[in-house]
Amino acid sequence: MRKTKKILWLVPLGVALLAGVYFVFTLGRPAPVPVKREIYEGVTYRRIIRYLPHSMIAHVLVIDRKNADARFLVTPPSEVDGGVTTARTTSEFLEEFGVQIAINGDGFFPWWSRSPMDYYPHSGDAVTPNGLTAYDGNIYADGLQDVRAEPTLYISRRNELTFNRQPNKIFHAISGDRMLILGGEIVPELDDLEIHPRTAIGVNRNGRWVYLVVVDGRQPFYSSGVTFQELAELLKELGAHYAMALDGGGSSTLAIEDEFGNAVILNSPIDNYIPGRERPVANHFGAYVDD
Repeated sequence: MRKTKKILWLVPLGVALLAGVYFVFTLGRPAPVPVKREIYEGVTYRRIIRYLPHSMIAHVLVIDRKNADARFLVTPPSEVDGGVTTARTTSEFLEEFGVQIAINGDGFFPWWSRSPMDYYPHSGDAVTPNGLTAYDGNIYADGLQDVRAEPTLYISRRNELTFNRQPNKIFHAISGDRMLILGGEIVPELDDLEIHPRTAIGVNRNGRWVYLVVVDGRQPFYSSGVTFQELAELLKELGAHYAMALDGGGSSTLAIEDEFGNAVILNSPIDNYIPGRERPVANHFGAYVDD
C-alpha cells in the first residue's frame, strides 16, 4: 500500500518536472499552440502546430488584397563597395522602411557562419542577392553569377504579383530558392528528406490572397522544420496556386510592426543555432497594410 502511494505521488511530480523543463526550454519563443487572429484589417495570422512526422511550428500571414489595400516593397540597393546593398535583419528592414509586414528574401553572397563570433555579413556589410532583384524599376542584381537559375517574383506598380513571367518593364522583383507550386500543382520531385527552417511566399489563383509562410526549425523538442515537399503541401492546403521558397535556414524570419512602429518577430529565428537570433540578409519582401 505504501509503495502504491509512493508511485502515485511520483507521477504528478514527474509530470510537473517535465512541464517545467518544457516551459523553460520554450521560454522566449512563440507558444507552441495553434493561433488564428486578425492583426491588421484584411491580414490574418495563423500559427500551425504539427507533431508528426516531426515537430513543426509554422507561422502564416494571409493578406486579403481586397480588404488590406496592400502595397509591396523589395529592399532597395545601397551605395556600397563589394556588393549591391547592405545587409539588414528582417526587423531592421521593417523599421527602416516603415512596412507593417516583412519576411527575409533571397539567398546572397558573400556569406559564412563558422561560429557566433565568426560570421558574415553583419548589419551594414556589403552583400549581393543570388538571383534577379529589382527596386523601383532598377535591376540591381542580375543573378547571372548563379549557375542554377532562380525563380523570380515580379511586383508591378499596381502591386500585382506574378511568378517567372518577366514584364516589359520591371518594377520590383525578388528571387528565391525554387518553385513549390505551379498552376495549383506541387512541383514534382521536391526534396522530401532535408528538414530545415523555411520561408515561402504564395498567391491564390486570382491573386487576391497572398500567403507568407515561415517555419521554425533546428530547435529540438520545439520545431524541427520542414522539407520542401512538406512546405509545398502546407501552401497548397492554404490555397496557394503559385508558391516559391525563399532563403531558409538561419535566415527565416517573419516580423510585423506594433502600434509604436517597432518590429515584433512572430517566429523563432535560429541564426548560428541560437534561438531568437536574427541573421542580417541581403533583401526582404515587405508590405504596407496600415496606411
